[in-house]
Amino acid sequence: MSHAKNTAPCDGSAIYLAGGCFWGLEKVLSMIPGVIDTECGYANGYPLFIPDYMTVCSGKFGYCEAVRVCYDPALVKLERILDVFFLVIDPTLLNRQGNDRGIQYRTGIYWVDDGAEKIVTSYVESERKKHEEFYTEIGPLENFFDAEPYHQDYLDKNPDGYCHISKEEMEHIRKMFSDN
Repeated sequence: MSHAKNTAPCDGSAIYLAGGCFWGLEKVLSMIPGVIDTECGYANGYPLFIPDYMTVCSGKFGYCEAVRVCYDPALVKLERILDVFFLVIDPTLLNRQGNDRGIQYRTGIYWVDDGAEKIVTSYVESERKKHEEFYTEIGPLENFFDAEPYHQDYLDKNPDGYCHISKEEMEHIRKMFSDN
């Protein structure tokens, strides 16, 4: 089964974030006021191969699990989205988060415009100084393909599903925004 490249326009700005398994990351990012839409998918792999979950899991084609985040910059700044991202990932781990291991679970931030590039580069430069080792990659989005429909909003459909982001962390994020 092949999946179309995600070319749907974003009603706002877009950033693509890879942070281990995309189920929990999508859930957390969707809690941020000002985030319009999230979409699980596969980013920055071999461009002539249209990925699916099983082949991405093989690690052979270089794709990572990522979340397309559409947001309204008038309601939420990219820096705030990055704050949440770094709350739920560990940038000191190479090709893994939680129990998930492999190149497909690497962490990364991928932009699609020059404005986001400047913000991400500055933000990550500051974040990198906090850690002796730092493996979160940054760069332009090369390609992105939507994941299969059953991956979309997975933790909403399966509240007890596996996630490397703990329920306590999810609750902390929820409260961060409900108290505003």
